[in-house]
Amino acid sequence: MEFADLDLNKMYTYADYFKWKFEDRVELIRGKIFKMSPAPNLAHQRLSSRLHLELGKYLEGKTCEVFTAPFDVRLPRKSKDDRDIITVLQPDICLVCNTSILDSRGCLGAPDITVEILSPSNNVTELKNKYEVYEEAGVKEYWVVSPQDKTFLVYTLKEGRYSASRLMVAGDVFSSTALEGFSLDIAELFKTLD
Repeated sequence: MEFADLDLNKMYTYADYFKWKFEDRVELIRGKIFKMSPAPNLAHQRLSSRLHLELGKYLEGKTCEVFTAPFDVRLPRKSKDDRDIITVLQPDICLVCNTSILDSRGCLGAPDITVEILSPSNNVTELKNKYEVYEEAGVKEYWVVSPQDKTFLVYTLKEGRYSASRLMVAGDVFSSTALEGFSLDIAELFKTLD
């Protein structure tokens, strides 16, 4: 099967997704297929590497684990059966403290933190669709990083709803509430991206 053989108007599940062997990377959001962007650009990769390294250093000796894409995050609603799961995402980075939700295929449940690094072609998907499913699933923090604008925005889950931080830029320092004691200098994050 090729990506072109799929009916983009049809609803799919993780059981379908798991069978696909084509090279195109896709995500499922509420059963709908979203084709992922081509290989990320240099700025995207640098940001991903920096965030992964910062989180990794902070997590040394702790039980939480950090993962980078491609890494399937399955967000079950009704049941954990592959035929019932209609949302499968590959966040650029995710952090999981409850390691019981990890299995050989990735993560089955809500990570504590997801990070999406925006590219010009995926902003609508990231800012609307993923926001909604991450909030619904109970992801504690959803970080949105824009290499183009050099901005950092955090949605924090409070009583089941996301609350947005102010837009952070160089000169700001972010302190996570989901990962107590972790902070990030925004100027350092965006330093020499190109």
